[in-house]
Amino acid sequence: MKGHRCGIVGWGVYIPRYRIKAEEIARLWGFNEEATKGIWIEEKSVADIDEDSVTIGYRASLYAIKRAGIDPRNIDAVYLGTESKPYAVKPGASIIAEALGISPRHQVADLEFACRAGAEAIRIGIALVDSGQARYVLAIGADTSQSSPGDVLEFTVSAGGAAYIVGPIEESVAIFEGSTTYSTDTPDFWRREGATYPRHGEGFTGEPAYFSHIMNAVKQLMEELGLKPSDFDYAVFHQPNGKFPLRVASMLGIPREKVLPGLLTPYIGNTYNGSVLIGLAKVLEEAKPGQRILVASFGSGAGSDAFSIIVTDKIYEKIDRAPRVEYFVKNKKYISYQEYAKMRGLIKAYAL
Repeated sequence: MKGHRCGIVGWGVYIPRYRIKAEEIARLWGFNEEATKGIWIEEKSVADIDEDSVTIGYRASLYAIKRAGIDPRNIDAVYLGTESKPYAVKPGASIIAEALGISPRHQVADLEFACRAGAEAIRIGIALVDSGQARYVLAIGADTSQSSPGDVLEFTVSAGGAAYIVGPIEESVAIFEGSTTYSTDTPDFWRREGATYPRHGEGFTGEPAYFSHIMNAVKQLMEELGLKPSDFDYAVFHQPNGKFPLRVASMLGIPREKVLPGLLTPYIGNTYNGSVLIGLAKVLEEAKPGQRILVASFGSGAGSDAFSIIVTDKIYEKIDRAPRVEYFVKNKKYISYQEYAKMRGLIKAYAL
């Protein structure tokens, strides 16, 4: 869809400061060095014992509102995209909204589509603002992602989130030029009711899932807008690891130099619903007015959204109203696997 009449009014990010090195995990479970080098992961963020997708989403939202410079009571809708809700039955979005002082008359909902739900929150925000049903929409993607101990996923699953205020063009630091979506029933990653950890289809999650859906969504976007890869100054893709975004960029004819500025998974891990949104935030913090950004999400199950975003000169007046992504990347404290296991609740008590 093209011709959107809205944009990003403010954005915010939060990444927990604790880190565990990938080599620490590999050493404990007996993986060789190639296990981490092959997917390009160096370390990942770890949520503290009192952090979850709601507290992370709240912090990111607080920074987004500060950057936007708006009264939170004027936000008309709040959507939280996550696959690690602290409550099985209770929205996290309502907790965040009330903590921020947003009016009880707003629309509120939690969204679920694996790692894609945060991008879906933005798509809903675009629709509401475009149609005049809302002036400002708060869209959040946050997770404390999970994996079975010893699984290859444990190298990457991490914690973090990002929030975006979707609002009028005249207040926007970047405008939505167009967006598309592409979804199929491709079950590459899932978790059954009552299961503690998710399962995945190993190599199946690559070609028929991640690559196919992002490729189709992006090609559809470029066709609708009459654009080609060279028209984009930056490209941000969902980042399950450091390798996949660079590979899909190559398949699309986009040079790695346009991807690296927003590629953060090697240093903070895969924050699931925060992944592509934190990458976009990093790019916004270095992009110049008039530059065009390609963004493509991915969620297992499976689906992708693609956005074309053009930066405006309002970026300069809002960028330093809240901490930049680089602050969270650099502000870190390393922990051992034992500390990590305690924080993530991996240690279980068994009755004899």
